[in-house]
Amino acid sequence: MNFPKACILLMVVVLFSSYYSSDEAADYYIDQYKDLAIIEMYRTGIPASITLAQGLHESNYGRSPLALEAKNHFGIKCKKDWFGKTFYHKDDDYDQKGVLQPSCFRSYNTDIDSYVDHSNFLMSREHYSTLFLLSKFDYKGWAHGLKASGYATDPRYALKLISKIERYGLQQFDKALNPLLNEE
Repeated sequence: MNFPKACILLMVVVLFSSYYSSDEAADYYIDQYKDLAIIEMYRTGIPASITLAQGLHESNYGRSPLALEAKNHFGIKCKKDWFGKTFYHKDDDYDQKGVLQPSCFRSYNTDIDSYVDHSNFLMSREHYSTLFLLSKFDYKGWAHGLKASGYATDPRYALKLISKIERYGLQQFDKALNPLLNEE
C-alpha cells in the first residue's frame, strides 16, 4: 500500500505521542538539543533556558508537523526577508471573512539551521533589541520581553515559557560551560 506522506507523518506523530508522555518527550527533546542551545547562548547571549523552552513549546516537544517536516522548532514565519524553503501550516492567520488560512513558515534543512536562525532572527529584529540588555540568567525577563515584543499572540506565552523552564530545570543550562570548549 502507498500512503501519502502526510498520512505517514500523522501516524508517526500519533504513535510518538501515545508512547511518550509530555515529560518523557520533554526529557528526550532537552537531551537532544541542550548542547545546541548552550552553544547558541555563548554565540548570541540568548539564555539556553529560553531557547529550550521556546523549542519545547513551539514544536510540541519536537512532535509538531512543523518541527518534523520543516525542522522549524520555533514557529518562525516567513516574513518579507525570507528567501529560503517554506512550509504552509494553519496557525493564526485569518482572511477577511474570518476563515483560518495556512501560514507561511520557514523550512530548514537541519534542526541546527532552525536553532541558528532563531538566534539570528531575535538578534536582527529591532523590537527584540532590549532583550539583549538583560542578563542571560534572567529567564523571566526574557520570557516577558519576548511576549511584550510580539513573538507570540498567546497572552500567557511568557508564563508558559517560565513554567517549562522551572518544571524541567532548564535554568541550569544558563550556567553551563560551552560544550565546544570541552571544559570540565
